Amino acid sequence: MSSGVPVVFVDDEADVRDAARQTLELAGHRVEAVASAAAVLRMVSRDWPGTVVADVRMPGMDGRELMRRCLEIDPDLPVVLVTGHGDISMAVQAMRDGAYDFLEKPFRAEHLVEVVERACEKRALVLENRRLQSALDYRAAPEELIVGGSPAIREVHDAIRRFAGADVDVLIVGETGTGKELVARCLHHQSGRAGGRFVAINCGAVPESVFESELFGHEAGAFTGAQSRRIGKLEHADGGTLLLDEIESLPLHLQVKVLRALQERVIERLGSNEPRQIDIRVLAATKSDLRAASERGTFRADLFYRLDVARIEVPPLARRLEDIPLLFRHFLLRASSRYGREAPAVTPETLRELASRSWPGNVRELRNAAHRWVLTGGLDRAASEAPGGAAGRGLAEQVESFERGLIARELAAQKGSVKATYEALGLPRKTLYEKMRRLGLDRHDFLGGEEG
Repeated sequence: MSSGVPVVFVDDEADVRDAARQTLELAGHRVEAVASAAAVLRMVSRDWPGTVVADVRMPGMDGRELMRRCLEIDPDLPVVLVTGHGDISMAVQAMRDGAYDFLEKPFRAEHLVEVVERACEKRALVLENRRLQSALDYRAAPEELIVGGSPAIREVHDAIRRFAGADVDVLIVGETGTGKELVARCLHHQSGRAGGRFVAINCGAVPESVFESELFGHEAGAFTGAQSRRIGKLEHADGGTLLLDEIESLPLHLQVKVLRALQERVIERLGSNEPRQIDIRVLAATKSDLRAASERGTFRADLFYRLDVARIEVPPLARRLEDIPLLFRHFLLRASSRYGREAPAVTPETLRELASRSWPGNVRELRNAAHRWVLTGGLDRAASEAPGGAAGRGLAEQVESFERGLIARELAAQKGSVKATYEALGLPRKTLYEKMRRLGLDRHDFLGGEEG
């Protein structure tokens, strides 16, 4: 492992922190030794190249809660848990919850270094794989990247093809977990800007006090603590694509500055009077109704109309239940590869149960269910019971969605056999074929069973 890889060591005991810092620094790492778990969350990110080592038992946020919060930021972030009170059951549960490894005090210095080195090597591989995927995978056809063949998702595939090469700003609308950033990446990598950067900023995750600097950059001395020049996201995306994710969270008083930058493609760093021309394509993603927000006065109407040049609506999973078998198998393969475990067989009963859930967390929730399936060999029975998938839809659309889901579940249970499906549903063969054609269902998407 090359020197300088960052490690955050968290323990409320000063002597333990000091010893660990010395050990890891001698091994060539850059070490941040902190007393509280909360400090760690300000350091880590999806692109952070290091490893977190945390004591389990600490006042305030304990090590397991810190691990959970870190894995929300990045599920591939290696977190090593340390305890002086551990037992086998805690270790097993921690590993199931996503811990990279588990150390028990008192640990040998050599053992700490060995575990951290392995974790950092894994982290380096993950980030390298992501870099390669970002450079290559998103150039594939939309249907290869955004899995599914339902009418709703085919509309997304078609929209990406229409807009990718047009260099037009696009508003991407969809519930949390539907895959809006994936759509944005597809638009970028299939556009004439694919050779430039794809820069994403989550407007809901950046503290309001630093948002202007984050977006526009600043000169040295622009404000207290600005010790050097910083290039903002808008300037960093020059020649490429900028994604403003959760745009509805953008503070109202900053929206006018963003509007000016988008209209004129000109920015000024904080502390500078020199305007800078930028050549960017802007994609904005939101889970909210921006038109309604503009009518309420919580989002600028002129910014909404500036962003809403072209629009892609990403459907919730409740509107594409027939995609669940394909999606679940897709996520199983990825989870199996990630964890080095063979995925348990998926039964028709499992597919029926998956299709019967409401999935308020959408595709992201289904992905997590697939990962749990590989790790534990079963589904979380308590998950996805909340209603609400039908919210905001008319009666006809809800009835069509129910009918599509019912037929999709039976096709999955019958492994694609149309004969077995129409017999199980008590329908004439011709009626089932007509419904499948109208609802966009294809028997080959359901385990490829033999036709009867």
